[in-house]
Amino acid sequence: MNSTAIKSNVETEPAAVKAWAEERMIFIELTDGRIIGFPADRFKILKNASNRDLKKVEIRLDGFALRWEDLDEDITVPGIVAGHFQLP
Repeated sequence: MNSTAIKSNVETEPAAVKAWAEERMIFIELTDGRIIGFPADRFKILKNASNRDLKKVEIRLDGFALRWEDLDEDITVPGIVAGHFQLP
């Protein structure tokens, strides 16, 4: 009896398991163990937000988005990982 193993080359994008803000930096811990940080000032709405508002970050869409309800702002985790920011 012969059997064939099928290898899957499907890669999954890392998702956020934790998100927090310190000073003007937003940090996310990813499912693959990496921690990525970026300045809030790289996004138009976050640039004008208070430190208090930045700390109210929530993880949404099974870890694929960050949400600031009070600011009505959403940012995708794959976009952050890829380095896609609104402002230089």
